[in-house]
Amino acid sequence: MAATIPHAGRPVDRRGILIELGGTALVVFALTVSLVGFHIKDISGGIALDLRFVDVASAVAIAIVVRGWLILMRHGHHRVVAASAAAVAAVLVVSLLFGGAGVQPWLPFKAQLLQWLLAVLSAGFAIGSAVRMARERRPVLSGAGAAQDGAQDGAAPDEQAALMDRVSAQVQRNALWIGAVLFLAAAAFPFMPGVNLQYLDIAVLVLTYIMLGWGLNIVVGLAGLLDLGYVAFYAVGAYSFALFASPDSPLLQDLGWTEGVSFWLCLPFAGLMAALAGVALGFPVLRLRGDYLAIVTLGFGEMIRVTLLNFYSLTKGPDGISNIPPPSLLGYSTQSKMDEETLENTTEFHTAMGWEFDQADTTILLYFVILAMALATNFFTVRVRKLPVGRAWEALREDEIACRSLGINPTNTKLTAFGFGAMFGGFAGSFFATRQTFVSPESFTFIESAVILAIVVLGGFGSQIGVVVAAFLLIGLPEIFRELQEYRMLFFGGSMVLIMLWRPAGLLAHREPTIRMHGRRARASTGSGG
Repeated sequence: MAATIPHAGRPVDRRGILIELGGTALVVFALTVSLVGFHIKDISGGIALDLRFVDVASAVAIAIVVRGWLILMRHGHHRVVAASAAAVAAVLVVSLLFGGAGVQPWLPFKAQLLQWLLAVLSAGFAIGSAVRMARERRPVLSGAGAAQDGAQDGAAPDEQAALMDRVSAQVQRNALWIGAVLFLAAAAFPFMPGVNLQYLDIAVLVLTYIMLGWGLNIVVGLAGLLDLGYVAFYAVGAYSFALFASPDSPLLQDLGWTEGVSFWLCLPFAGLMAALAGVALGFPVLRLRGDYLAIVTLGFGEMIRVTLLNFYSLTKGPDGISNIPPPSLLGYSTQSKMDEETLENTTEFHTAMGWEFDQADTTILLYFVILAMALATNFFTVRVRKLPVGRAWEALREDEIACRSLGINPTNTKLTAFGFGAMFGGFAGSFFATRQTFVSPESFTFIESAVILAIVVLGGFGSQIGVVVAAFLLIGLPEIFRELQEYRMLFFGGSMVLIMLWRPAGLLAHREPTIRMHGRRARASTGSGG
């Protein structure tokens, strides 16, 4: 027999709710006053302080409403949340479509964008509340039916195992389809209508962080080693490339070389140097775990940055190394011959093909180079998980003592994880150098390590697709919404807090097991056949 659960919210503690809403309003007020409450503007004869209390009041009101919805959902009042959120979304959409620029007269574009974001947020609350309400109204088994179903479950464990295998196979097939669709979309992106140089440059930046996230995922997601200094390997790869590729580098000037080495020759060298740096970091931290490991890796990243800043005779310190050429193509240079002395003995690719030089061609080349490098990183990570070294990483992540008892050498396992993860960070650093045509220590601060680690945590430890989604959310969206530069960090922090509350394991934390027990699979096939 089946019964339905009546939809009734639990009693609400009004005093506790008022205290919670008041605390939320106080925190949001303190944050928004310092971030967006004051604005310095130029006027004739000097500067003036522009007070934006309307923006602060709007942020506090939005926070109170959202917090109120969360409290009502927590107490089971999904009908109220669904109705009120749908009404707010409808009012915002109607106002946007038929009401003009919006409520912010000081910059209509920002007001429209903010209203669209609030409309999407309200619609999300409405849909989520409706789904929760529908789930609570689903039929459930009564006592006799539940007992009978439990007996069936206990009598047929083989069918359950077979069902789990089929579900896992379906998830793997869906992952392959999603990967194929994403690959085709990425390959066709530069040629899609409406894609300009700005969006193409943002895509290059997002792919760079995707590659960095996949590289760090080897260390953090697979091996379980918390690394807060991953930017150090990024910097080692960038400077290893710049020292041999740029004619302005002190190393080439000391050697008497007038031309730098090709990108394709410097790329493996940069990865090798970064891998050696990873192994060098691995030796001192072999006996450390958790927070202690994070502190040491953080210090290592700062040591590399300070060394690059002070070793002026080799790295030119804060001046940086400039004039780094872009990647060559089929032996031809892909940059314009603006400096006849530097490029007098070279032939540009567009000249050999009979084309006129266009900066978009260089950006498209950079896009496909980083796309190929990111796909190679993903292919390596997926394949290495099925090898003994990949399974050793996962065993180390789960339990180091059990890993040691199984005969796995934790020392070699940790060193290989640091080495391979650092190698891909070095590859990404070499691409960063050739894309920026300039490197300096200011590009490799701790905030870069924090952002890369946030991408891995947000996407889900060990999840490859999750890193892609997280990189787009943390890197792509802030660049697309650069017009909202005063609110970007506010949205960034708020999004991270919400995701950690709703999805603490990451957006896409599901990982297919790399190995299954053959006995269970054999029993499942026997049970399904018999």
